[in-house]
Amino acid sequence: MAQPPKKDNPISRRGLLPLLGTTLLLPFLGFSKEEKKTSMKKNEGEEQYETLLKPDGTIVKVKVNTLKKSKVVKKNIPNSTFLKWLDKKS
Repeated sequence: MAQPPKKDNPISRRGLLPLLGTTLLLPFLGFSKEEKKTSMKKNEGEEQYETLLKPDGTIVKVKVNTLKKSKVVKKNIPNSTFLKWLDKKS
């Protein structure tokens, strides 16, 4: 009896295509390496700032928490006093 011929190459091109396709889909399925996420609170990383004006006319960014803890020296100053504080004539 005649035996069927043996294949020299067990994996053909037609058998290689599904294998190649599944390996390309692995990153989409979530089997790829995950990045480490740092556990940081939202309030720690995102601090709110407010812009203020110094006596010499420069702008300064100050944290909102610092403003809440600060002490008010004079309340409701008039515009002329504010301009004198800035060294400008009214």
